[in-house]
Amino acid sequence: MNRRTIVIIKQIIKTSISLLALLFLTFSLFAQDYGRAIRVNYITEPIKLDGILDEAAWQQADKEGDFWQFFPTDTARAKYPTEFMLVYNDHFLYIGVRGEASSEKYVVSSLRRDFRGTTSDNVSLMFDTFKDGNTAFLFGMTPYGVQREAFISQGGAAAGFNANWDQKWQLESKINDGYFILEAAIPFSSIKFREGDTEWRMQCYRWDIGANEQSAWAHVPQNQLLSSLAFMNTMEFEKPLGKSRTPFSVIPYINALASKDFELGTTDSKLKFGGDAKIPIGNSMNLDITINPDFSNTEVDAIFTNLTRFEVFLPEKRQFFIDNSDLFGSFGSSRDANPFFSRRIGLARNNAGNTIENRIVGGVRLSGKLNEDWRLGFLNVQTDEDIDNGIASNNNMMLAVQKKMFARSNIGFFAINRQAFKDYDFLDSSKEYNRVVGLDYNLASANDKWTGKFFLHKSFQPNDSKGNLASQAYLVFNTRKWRLSSDFVYVNEDFTSDLGFIPRRDIFKIGNSVTRTFYPSNGIINSNAFRLLSLRWLRPSLDLKQTDYENTFSWTALFKNSAEMELSLVNNYIYLFNDFDPTRTPGAVPLPGNRSYTFNQFQGTYQSNLANLFTYNFETTLGEFYKGSIYSVGGEVAYRVQPWATFSVAFNYDGIRLPDSHADADIWLLSPKADITFSKSLFWSTLVQYSNQRSNLGINSRLQWRFAPLSDLHLVYNDNYNTDNFRPRFRSINLKLTYWLNI
Repeated sequence: MNRRTIVIIKQIIKTSISLLALLFLTFSLFAQDYGRAIRVNYITEPIKLDGILDEAAWQQADKEGDFWQFFPTDTARAKYPTEFMLVYNDHFLYIGVRGEASSEKYVVSSLRRDFRGTTSDNVSLMFDTFKDGNTAFLFGMTPYGVQREAFISQGGAAAGFNANWDQKWQLESKINDGYFILEAAIPFSSIKFREGDTEWRMQCYRWDIGANEQSAWAHVPQNQLLSSLAFMNTMEFEKPLGKSRTPFSVIPYINALASKDFELGTTDSKLKFGGDAKIPIGNSMNLDITINPDFSNTEVDAIFTNLTRFEVFLPEKRQFFIDNSDLFGSFGSSRDANPFFSRRIGLARNNAGNTIENRIVGGVRLSGKLNEDWRLGFLNVQTDEDIDNGIASNNNMMLAVQKKMFARSNIGFFAINRQAFKDYDFLDSSKEYNRVVGLDYNLASANDKWTGKFFLHKSFQPNDSKGNLASQAYLVFNTRKWRLSSDFVYVNEDFTSDLGFIPRRDIFKIGNSVTRTFYPSNGIINSNAFRLLSLRWLRPSLDLKQTDYENTFSWTALFKNSAEMELSLVNNYIYLFNDFDPTRTPGAVPLPGNRSYTFNQFQGTYQSNLANLFTYNFETTLGEFYKGSIYSVGGEVAYRVQPWATFSVAFNYDGIRLPDSHADADIWLLSPKADITFSKSLFWSTLVQYSNQRSNLGINSRLQWRFAPLSDLHLVYNDNYNTDNFRPRFRSINLKLTYWLNI
C-alpha cells in the first residue's frame, strides 16, 4: 500500500473519530424519560398457575395497560386493550396478562416452543435487569400457552434478537369469550440481575395479528423496532431482590448413530456420549462447559444459490455457542470484516480443499455481567486432529470485554488466538497461529436517533505483523421521516482472522444512503419510503482503483393489511481481476478477468399478510448480468392448519444467459417442508431440498419429543441422492437423548 493511500485512510479515520466524539457528546447524554412505572408487590401466599388470576395477590396487584399502538399508527391508543400485572416472592416473578380480542380465532402458527413472533398472536415482556439499554431478557406467550424466550443484545437491534436462548419457566393460558388470560412464573434463577435491585427497566408489547394491530406499554415510534431497548418504562419492587439462586445444570446426551457413505462404500455405527454443564458464577456470570459435543439434532441449513464471487454468511444454530453470543460475534462488521464467526470452529478444509467436519473435543465459555457497566466473555475450544485429511488440532480462544458508555453506548476490546496444538509435518509454518486484537465503539443514543459503529482491528501471523488492519466508521441518523447513513470500511490485503468472516480483503468501501418515509392518511398504504443507496469499493494496493459500485433506487411500501412490497432499480459495476464463472458449471468457459462489466437490473419483493392461513412471498430480479442477462424468481408459499401444522414450499429459479462460449444456466432450488406439532411436546418436521446446481436431493426428517423441560428425545433421518442418476450418496439415522438436570 503506497504512502498516499495511507495518508488518505488516516485522514478519513481521524475525521470519523472527531465526528463521533461530537455526536456522542451532543446526543448520548439526553435520555428519554417515559415516566410510567408499575409497582411489583412481594407476596407470601402461593399462586396456582391455571390461567384464572383469582388469587388475592392478583386482586391487590398494580395493573398497567393503556398501550400505545405501534402499527398501523403510533399516535393512538390500542384498539383492543391489554392489561398486565407483576408480583414476586423469593423464587419467582409472576406475570398475569388479560388481553381483549376481536374474536376467538387467534393466529397461532404452531404449538412448538420458540414460535415466530410475527406469525402468531402473542404478548411479550422484556426485562432490562441491569438498566443499561443494551441487553434484556424476553419472554413471549401466545393465547394457546406456547412459550418463547430470547436474549436481546445490541440495544434491541434486529441482529441482537437471539431466539435460540433457552430457559425453564412455566405458563398457563385460558381463552374466554372476547379475551384471553396468561399466567406465568419465571424463576429468578433463569435470568441475571444484581442482588439488592429495587427496579428494572421493562417493556410489554403485543402482536394482535387477527386485528392487524401491534401495541406496546412504552410508546415506540414507527421508525424503530418494538424490541428496541431505548423505549422502556420501569418496574419497582416492593423490597430489594435477594441473591440469585441459579442452579448448577448438567445436560448429558447419548447418541446412537448409523450411517452409510455410498460413494466411498463405507458404513459406520457408533454410540456417542458427551454433554454440557452450566455453572453460575455470582448473580450474573455463567460458565458453560462442553465435552465431546454433538450437533446432529441441530436444524439443517437452507440451501442457496451463490452467484457472487464471495462467501455467504450463515447463522449459528449450535446451542453451546448461543448464550451471550453477542459478546463474541458482534465485533467488527458482519458484512465486511467480522473477526469471530463461531461456525468456523468445528469445520476445516481437507487436503483437497473441501470443507469437512472437524470434531470438537471440548470447550468452556465464561460470559455475563461483571456489574452494571462491565461485561466479560471468554471462550476456549479445542478441536481434534485429523491426520488423514491434513487437519491439525487447534486451540481456539477469544477474550472479550465490554464497558457501557453514556446512555446506551459501549466500548469493547477483544483478543483472538487460533493456535496449532503441536507441530505437524504437513502444516505450513505460516499456519501455526493466527491472532487478532481490536477495539470497537458502538454508538446508541438514548432515543436511538443516532446509532453507529467504529472499530480498529489488527491481525498477527507468523513472520507477518506489519499493517494487517481493518477499520470501520459507520453512522446512522434515524427519525420518523428521515434515515441517513454513512459507512467507511477498510480491510488491508493481509488482514486475516482464521475464526472470522472476511469475504473481501484489500478494500476501501464507501457507502451512503438517504431514506425518506411518508405516512399517507388515506388509501391502502400505511407507510412508504424512497431510498437512494450508493456503495463503492476501492483497492488500496492499486492506488484506490475503483473495483465495484452499486447504485440503488428503491421504493418500499407497508400496506394497512400488513403486506409489504419493495421495488428497486440497481446499477452495478464490477471489475473482474480473475476469470469467473457465476454459474459454477463444470467445464464452462469463465468470464474473462482484467475487464470491467456494467449492468442494470430491476428487483422486486412482496410478502403477503401473515394473518392469512395461506401466505406467500416472492422476489424477482430481471435485467442485465455481466455481458448477458438474468431472470430470477424465488419465494415461498405456505398453508397453516392452525395450530397444528404448516406446509410450505420454498423455491428459487435463476435463468442466466451469457454470450459467446460462456455457459448458460437454469438453476433450480426446491424446498418443500412439513412442520407438524402434535402437541406442545411432540413435533415432527421434514425438509426436502433439491438443487440441480449441486446435483443433490437431500431429505432431513426430525421427530422431537420434549419429555421434560428443555429435555428431548430426537430421531433424525438424513438422506442424500445424486440427481444425475438418482443414486444414493449418504444416509444416516440417529437417536439422541438429551436431559437437562438442575442440581
